[in-house]
Amino acid sequence: MRIHHSINLTPLLLFLAAMCATSLPAAESRPNFLFVLTDDQSYGMMGCDGNELTRTPNIDQLAREGVFFDRAYVTSAICTPSRISIFLSQYERKHGVNFNSGTSVAPEAWAKSYPVIMRENGYYTGYVGKNHAPIGKGGYNSGLMEESFDYFYAGHGHIRFYPKDVHEIFEGAAYDTQVEIVNEGAQDFMSYEHRLDGAVRFLDERPADKPFCLSICLNLPHSAGTGTMQQRESDDEIYKSLYRDIEIPLPEHYVAKDEIETPRLPADVLRASERQASYNFVDTPEALKERTIRQMQSLTGIDRLIGNLRTKLETEGVDDNTIIIFCSDHGLFMGQHGLGGKALCYEQTTHVPLIVFDPELPTVLRGARCNELVQTIDIAATMLDLAEIEKPETFQGLSLRPLLSGDGGAIRDYVFTENLWVTHFGNPRIEAVQDKRWKYIRYYRNDCVPASVKIQVAKDLGIKSSTMLYGIHDNEIALYRNHAEASLRGEEPIHEELFDLENDPDELNSLIDDPAAKTQLEELRGVWKQQLTDARGEGFPAVLRYTVDSEENYKSK
Repeated sequence: MRIHHSINLTPLLLFLAAMCATSLPAAESRPNFLFVLTDDQSYGMMGCDGNELTRTPNIDQLAREGVFFDRAYVTSAICTPSRISIFLSQYERKHGVNFNSGTSVAPEAWAKSYPVIMRENGYYTGYVGKNHAPIGKGGYNSGLMEESFDYFYAGHGHIRFYPKDVHEIFEGAAYDTQVEIVNEGAQDFMSYEHRLDGAVRFLDERPADKPFCLSICLNLPHSAGTGTMQQRESDDEIYKSLYRDIEIPLPEHYVAKDEIETPRLPADVLRASERQASYNFVDTPEALKERTIRQMQSLTGIDRLIGNLRTKLETEGVDDNTIIIFCSDHGLFMGQHGLGGKALCYEQTTHVPLIVFDPELPTVLRGARCNELVQTIDIAATMLDLAEIEKPETFQGLSLRPLLSGDGGAIRDYVFTENLWVTHFGNPRIEAVQDKRWKYIRYYRNDCVPASVKIQVAKDLGIKSSTMLYGIHDNEIALYRNHAEASLRGEEPIHEELFDLENDPDELNSLIDDPAAKTQLEELRGVWKQQLTDARGEGFPAVLRYTVDSEENYKSK
């Protein structure tokens, strides 16, 4: 913990201090922040969280020198709402933005995001990698995201494995692959002289008298990234041959599509047949093993990035005052129980790795494994707290500072997760609440027209199926809002589950009808209602209309 000591100076010393202050810049004692967010990375994919095959020595070292949070959870297991939840320190039900919401984050809400607040409080801020958060009028086209940072080097939406193929901003990079391009941007940001072509910057160099906050947001090991790997001649050897000479085991509880006898969830709850085709790699062992190798290669590349960043911090002389945070936006099913994709509220999708390294950690906490319940909405609150900046009232996250100082116990008794991405792809609305041992999940009806029907209609009319599947229209704003409010108004679930995570960590056996678990079930049903109410908060979300209709109207003006 950073402690500011007060010193009783004599009048002479006070006079001398005042004289010096007129000629020398004030020493900046606040910490720098380096926040690295990966994509689709479930807990258990690195050495430090139990993976014995994937080589992640630098991240493992970070965990040995920092605090690893073993019970960290996202709030929504899908890219856009999860990332906005991290920015705003709010549950999706509060901020109101998802792929199907027909909305973008309003400027007044974005003004209360952690990067904007830190910039307003004297931090030099940067953003590198993938932006999957539509901000302002026109969403990705508003320019508000770029204007909110002192240094911006990112692409909107998926940047894939070869970012130059889809985003002009990266054309000046020396490398072609995502992790290496992100490394170039991060290195340039931390240098005192900015030289990288393409980066949007408001100053030509990093101010020496300001602390910095750099957010690095990757699009790996996400399937949109690993699925576009091509083993090009320009690729590093990591992405060509690593792990291809070893046997890749199938995940525990893996079930191939052709071998599914009893679906993990009833067909009227999860329409698995409508799942996005991009997750079909889980259907066969051969395709799954290939994708697993690519995930492992990507993580080893990310690990090298972490090593490069720590070396750069040391070279710049700021390693002893830079806090590093490493996390993922959510996990991903890899064929476990025959499932593929995300959005569900199981451990595979909501449980993520979280490491916080602070050079000023007490010695006793270095390498500690924290078993307290925390969520990714707590990251922003933690950074502001460690920077001695008051968090806004809009924040729903809690500071992890007590857990990083050894001064406190639990900061959360329960974790609330949700899925409001209810679409033609078959996912139901979901709400879940859990404590350290028990998890209770509620599922609601999905009345959306199935994706297969939309694809057939698009084919019959001769229009692009992508337009039918991904274009959100104005009427869907109301549909999404109804989904967000229905359970608060008393809508009953169509399916419930209860798991004893202590004895059933893989969530194999629901105890929802077990008389011996009735007490736990009734208790969590009560907790669910309170957590749901707290997550929703008050007032209409601070959002703007962001639909196909609004985009067309905007273009016509």
